Amino acid sequence: MTTRRAVALLRKPEQPPRATFKELFFDLVFVFAFTGVSQQFVADVTVHRRTFVTDVGETLLVLLALLMVWFITAWVTDLYDLQRPEVQLVVAWALFGGLIMAVVLPRAFGSRGLAFAGAYVAIHIGRGLVFVPLLRGHEVQRRAAGVLLWFGLSAVPWVVGATSSEGLRGALWTLAIAIDYTGAMLLWPAPWGGPQRPRWPVSAEYLADRYRQFFIIALGELIVIAGTTYGTKEVGALSSHTAAFVVSVATTMLVWRIYTHWAGERMPAAIAAAPDPGRLVRRALLAHLLMVVGILAMSAGYGLVIEHPAGRTDPVWLIFILGGPALFIVGHGGFEQAVFARVPRNRVIGLLVLIAIAPVTWFAPPLPVATTAMAVLLGIAIADAARVRHQPGELPSTRAGRQS
Repeated sequence: MTTRRAVALLRKPEQPPRATFKELFFDLVFVFAFTGVSQQFVADVTVHRRTFVTDVGETLLVLLALLMVWFITAWVTDLYDLQRPEVQLVVAWALFGGLIMAVVLPRAFGSRGLAFAGAYVAIHIGRGLVFVPLLRGHEVQRRAAGVLLWFGLSAVPWVVGATSSEGLRGALWTLAIAIDYTGAMLLWPAPWGGPQRPRWPVSAEYLADRYRQFFIIALGELIVIAGTTYGTKEVGALSSHTAAFVVSVATTMLVWRIYTHWAGERMPAAIAAAPDPGRLVRRALLAHLLMVVGILAMSAGYGLVIEHPAGRTDPVWLIFILGGPALFIVGHGGFEQAVFARVPRNRVIGLLVLIAIAPVTWFAPPLPVATTAMAVLLGIAIADAARVRHQPGELPSTRAGRQS
């Protein structure tokens, strides 16, 4: 009886491989959250400027916490049947907790630290308290209990850090997020774990589709920040502000193009063909983490460029204007490696060009710097198009996801 209930809770391979409105509704929280992160990045370099590394590090830390909530929830909806009310409850709980985290994000290292950490811990502990009892008698329960164990361990530094001074809070929360990501990369090993593992992911197409949707959410942030920043300007069609806006939109289109050709389209086939699909899923997670962080850095950078297109570029701004595209290139190179077991040469060249021009751009206005970054991405997109013409039927490597 117990095992039958556990089996009913699991996602079936024959179920539709596309996200439902429930998942897309959950994603709306992150549309709001990413805007807050981008605005916080801008505030770190234009308003606060206490200690730049500390400010940006704090923003990055809360972003990693938000990303963990999304990725774990996506994995949950791949493993479990979202038509079941218990699973819907878990997703709704994550949505509510994620919304609280997004709302208090600007003051997570201030007066709202306990609200941020409490919501994060409640999402993960609450999920485990629902699934572990319901999965009694099924082998998947061991994995669910392992997940609960790891998030239970990280809950201690999350909560203690929330009640500590700002400096100690940063150290404890860094430890906590390190525990969480280590657990995810190792698939939450536990003392009671055995060698048998359930087939995961259940639906390669579904999980790949969720990754793509999340990338699009992040990419939309480039449009949101560019549009809202430019909309506040009373400028003519030929102004430098307009030129900066055009460059930001063109960059958004290039980032989308680079992502979709070809790894973004071949990911489902790569996961399905991989000897160890779970390993490829985790590598794709890391790649998407880097790409999303890079895109949010770009959105902050282009907000700064549209606001201040002329004058000398603040060296700190280069971390966003050039560092954002560089981080996206690194992430996408890792994504290509995960899917095709090779990193395109143009990714390496583009990254080296961005690194090489960084010292020179200290003396250039922000608009030419952003235009140069766009040109690098354009070169990568052109090289990708040429590669596709020469290899129109390139398939994912069967080595993708293989244990090294």
